[in-house]
Amino acid sequence: MKKMFLLLLLLSSFTDSWAQKTKLKAKGSAPIAADQRWPAEKANAWYRAHPWMSGANFTPSTAINQLEMWQAATFDPVTIDRELGWAEGIGFNTMRVFLHSLAWQQDPEGFKKRMDIYLGLADKHHIQTMFVFFDDCWNKDAKTGPQPAPKTGVHNSGWVQDPGDPESRDSLTFSKLRPYVQDVLTRFAHDKRILLWDLFNEPGNSGKLATSLPLVRNVFAWAHAVRPDQPLSVGLWNWDFEALNKYQALHSDVITYHNYDEAPAHQRVIELLETHGRPLICTEYMARPRNSRFANILPLLKTQNVGAINWGLVDGKTNTKYQWDVPIADGGEPVEWFHEVFRRDGTPYRVDETNLIKKLNGK
Repeated sequence: MKKMFLLLLLLSSFTDSWAQKTKLKAKGSAPIAADQRWPAEKANAWYRAHPWMSGANFTPSTAINQLEMWQAATFDPVTIDRELGWAEGIGFNTMRVFLHSLAWQQDPEGFKKRMDIYLGLADKHHIQTMFVFFDDCWNKDAKTGPQPAPKTGVHNSGWVQDPGDPESRDSLTFSKLRPYVQDVLTRFAHDKRILLWDLFNEPGNSGKLATSLPLVRNVFAWAHAVRPDQPLSVGLWNWDFEALNKYQALHSDVITYHNYDEAPAHQRVIELLETHGRPLICTEYMARPRNSRFANILPLLKTQNVGAINWGLVDGKTNTKYQWDVPIADGGEPVEWFHEVFRRDGTPYRVDETNLIKKLNGK
């Protein structure tokens, strides 16, 4: 924790005035002008214009990963509609949803049409969406076509990186990724159904470390060239990654972060990140066996006016009711679910939790 606090204090010591005067050049791209970042005043005005953000990371229960969600053969609007309806019923107004570049490369126009269908369903349920472009988590070998079946009792066994490894370390890959990012951003740049663009989930994860920094720099440059109406962010998540954290914090319009700690540690992170003077949104939290629960974290985030997006909505093929690195060989019920709010039939895992969520969301 001491290292985390020192790093966060270092991050907060960089002022917006310094950033306005600095230009950082991304490998293989035009210079990134720091003044393309929203001023803090604009970011805070944007945040005030929205109700308190409460919701979940969403993958329909019928999809094991991003590709199964978005490919034409397995895109499932019926399940998406039904499960977003359950989210609406407890007052959730925000979903964080992962995209995948391979699904776009297969069929760019079809991919964007499916995004539009999803957005129409979310809007029907009074839900705005954060879309995520890239991701360094889990399996490195993503392939289009039919996706693998879940491994019994294993957390997120079929989730895939985007791009994989070693592609993410190769600047030649960027020539395929830039059109994807800019095509999607251009198509939806003025779409009010989209709340925010989360450009990269957990850069440096899966042992990639600082090798992900060139792609982080590039995706900011590509997004700044389009400069959509919605804010841009890359969430802080590992306090040891000094170079990545500096870049993410100094180029994000609003500060997003992940935290699966119990309430006192989470509170300290909030206090340190508030020194940036920008809105805060926690885009991943809630892991019951780690004592990051709705009962203790959601009221904290509401009191601090920090957006609250937990991991997981419905128990499904991602198997994220099981803990990280704690498989259950026979696929039986965990003693306590790690993530998720609803069972597949729409009943709450814990009624006391959904009652609390409703109460805090004014339902």
